[in-house]
Amino acid sequence: MNLDTPVIRVLLQAAAVICFFAAWEIGVRVGWISAFLVGSPFGIFAIAFKMIASGELPSDTWFTLFEAILGFVIGTIAGSLLGLALWYSVFVARLVEPFIVAINSVPKIALAPIVVLWFGTGLVSKVALSVSLTAIVALIAAYQAAKDADIDLQSLLISMGADKHQVFFKAVVPSTLPSIIATFRINIGFGLVGAVVGEFISSQRGLGHMIYTASSLYDLNTVWVGLFTLMIVGFALYYVIDLIERKSLPWKQSNTTHQVRV
Repeated sequence: MNLDTPVIRVLLQAAAVICFFAAWEIGVRVGWISAFLVGSPFGIFAIAFKMIASGELPSDTWFTLFEAILGFVIGTIAGSLLGLALWYSVFVARLVEPFIVAINSVPKIALAPIVVLWFGTGLVSKVALSVSLTAIVALIAAYQAAKDADIDLQSLLISMGADKHQVFFKAVVPSTLPSIIATFRINIGFGLVGAVVGEFISSQRGLGHMIYTASSLYDLNTVWVGLFTLMIVGFALYYVIDLIERKSLPWKQSNTTHQVRV
């Protein structure tokens, strides 16, 4: 019997989730787990249902999702374009590379208070934090992919009379697309992190604000509602990126569909 089918995988994953929550709830009811310190699945589901019915959870989720997507799109596009642009000049790339490394080494979360002071407590500061997290990752990935572009293909195009722009668009950009799109998977998570951290610092809405307020009141069940909602949102966005990759790079999918079985 072949267990490696989509239906079997979904069933096994669902069974694992159900077993996890069942063991958690049983542990709370028999006293092995403290409901005050950890929460309980029954309490989490009850609060989630109440917040969904009141519209509070959908509203906070949409607010955080909008911030994260906006930061992701702006940061990824800007970072990718800058990283690709560095291919045009080896001198400029070597000149700015130490600064890129230095910026990347700074925890972006530490910039949160400064960003809030600069851009205020509204939407712009959360988007700016998401951009700061996603742009540098996209820049480094695009720049490294451009450096690793097929030299033989570039030489062939030059020997056929292609200028630098033609080499860039016909050889460099196509070869970097898999790396850039793969970066989308990482940046989706960073976009959410930036939005949530911004809401931790200063906000009246969003999942980050909900989690921060609930944690200060020791309301663990509401904290878990926010965390599980973030997991679901992250999973959904990851799935969207996977669809984009399948549509944009069908040849890559065909090359990775069959793996060597040992």
